[in-house]
Amino acid sequence: MNIQGVYTALVTPMRNGEVDYDTLRNLVEMQIAGGVAGIVPVGTTGESPTLTYEEHAKVIETVIETANKRCQIIAGTGANCTREAIEMTQAAAADGADGTLQVTPYYNKPTQEGLYRHFSEVADKGGLPVFLYNVPGRSGVAIAESTVARLAKNANVVAIKEAAGSVDRVSAIKDLCGDDITVLSGDDSLTLPMMSVGATGIISVASNIIPAEMSQMVAAFLQGDLATAQKLHAKYYAFFRDQFIETNPIPIKAAMAMAGLIREEYRLPLCELSAASREKLANTMRGCGMIN
Repeated sequence: MNIQGVYTALVTPMRNGEVDYDTLRNLVEMQIAGGVAGIVPVGTTGESPTLTYEEHAKVIETVIETANKRCQIIAGTGANCTREAIEMTQAAAADGADGTLQVTPYYNKPTQEGLYRHFSEVADKGGLPVFLYNVPGRSGVAIAESTVARLAKNANVVAIKEAAGSVDRVSAIKDLCGDDITVLSGDDSLTLPMMSVGATGIISVASNIIPAEMSQMVAAFLQGDLATAQKLHAKYYAFFRDQFIETNPIPIKAAMAMAGLIREEYRLPLCELSAASREKLANTMRGCGMIN
């Protein structure tokens, strides 16, 4: 499986309290037109904790059907219950997903041995290539580099999304694993630094609204055109920063609403941006040329 480029951690659009599947299809078309390598439905950015199991499955199914093999679909089917993660992954495999993004089990905070067994079970029984997702700020526990190295020996564990804010972890993982696992940045602002030490792309939040620009930035770096990549990074850096001015995905959904792409709607406990954050985000977007 070729894993490089931009993978969009897609938002889940909502309307009147329900998932807006028509807008979801439009967003998938926008991503494909923007040249992304893949789409990641129902990850953190897709508000997975607030969707019902039925909605979760239908969002994945809708994205797969709409994409129709035009890009990779890496389904967010992680859980803090191993059996549940396996069942959701098997369902996504049956629908035709290309891989699964497996977040570190949250709240129950397993030991490193527990993490190893959890991810191994999903890799062995889920039926899809596994993208590990290291995000200790969300889940409360990190996947140790040594645990990544153990997991990388499983042929079904193919990649890791690094969202711990550490470029050094990319080097550590590559040092331990070599080519046994692919590393993708999990932070838009660290895409180029992480790629400079071995990552091959980004699972991106910003590409929800600028898929073509993010794809161009990553492609330029992969092609050795560092000047173009740096220019695009500099242009959008302020947005990379301010899209996390409040808890993701609140700001990115607000930004997309400002750009006319979706309605700004969330499910509690997520709620709309504060007035001060909204003003700052809008000013940043104007400065980046994203809205008038």
